[in-house]
Amino acid sequence: MRSLRGAKGGLRGAKGGKARRLRRAAAWCAVAAVLLGAAGFAYESAAERGDPLRYPAPGRLVGVAGHRLHLHCTGEGSPTVVLEAGLAESSASWAGIQRALSAGGRVCSYDRAGYAWSDAGPAPRTASRAAEDLRALLAAAGERAPYVLVAHSYGGHVARLFADRWRGLTAGLVLIDVTDETELDALATSRPLLAAQFTAYGLLARTGVLRLTGGALVPGDATAEARAAAPVVYGARSMAAARSEAWAALPSAAEVAATVRPGAWGDLPVALVIPSGQPERAVGRARSLAALSTRGRVLIASTTEHYVQAHEPRLVLDAVGDVVDAARATLRKRT
Repeated sequence: MRSLRGAKGGLRGAKGGKARRLRRAAAWCAVAAVLLGAAGFAYESAAERGDPLRYPAPGRLVGVAGHRLHLHCTGEGSPTVVLEAGLAESSASWAGIQRALSAGGRVCSYDRAGYAWSDAGPAPRTASRAAEDLRALLAAAGERAPYVLVAHSYGGHVARLFADRWRGLTAGLVLIDVTDETELDALATSRPLLAAQFTAYGLLARTGVLRLTGGALVPGDATAEARAAAPVVYGARSMAAARSEAWAALPSAAEVAATVRPGAWGDLPVALVIPSGQPERAVGRARSLAALSTRGRVLIASTTEHYVQAHEPRLVLDAVGDVVDAARATLRKRT
């Protein structure tokens, strides 16, 4: 019995020793993580100071209601095409589209408050606040109305609110796989998940991981310009802005839903672009939106990707060109 008790005691001692070693290893790992995080934070803070020279803004900063927004305009002509990016994206996501469009007219892309080269703006970051910012930005910059608004994903919320509130300033709409404001359950479910995702991405950027890994953490659909300026375009500030917009998804959806009524867009030239392979509900929704205008139509891309402008740019360019031509014809009639 004594030997059995001794064996049991030895076993307990061995287990206790193993547990202590595991606790010490965990503690050392925690200390190492803190030290690495602190080193990464210091590295990123120092590197950020050189970003204005390494990654200069393509456009200019314009003062709007106490903060500055980055606006990049190219080309000449009327109506001006205004490009509105999706959630967690910036003006850089439109680089190729803007180059192509500016050969035939005036094109402006910009960064919503907090993204890329723009200052952070007041909270909450709802779509209506972004639409107000856009209106003030274009006015302050002296960009002549009317505008053809081209929007992707969440940017559709901003463009639709702009068109509803300033119909006289809007010459046409091109909406590319825009967010469905009626899917409230999906928005409610995705909101905390997106907020957590953008918080994690922001932490990776803030501790220098994004900068050190180059393009490894950049979205696959990113343009070459966005990749080249990744520490700014997908940096901690941009991720914080994306988190704020994601958290305001439900009130933003309610704002957009309130604009939907028969004939809301009158005879405004409108193109809805959606990827192929969408469920019938999504196709029906696109047709319903197009029907808000007597000149609305739906274009189905051959790509199944959400970023249609990256995977099938010719379709998007043609859609924008058709809406611009229709808007110009209307402007000629008025003059």
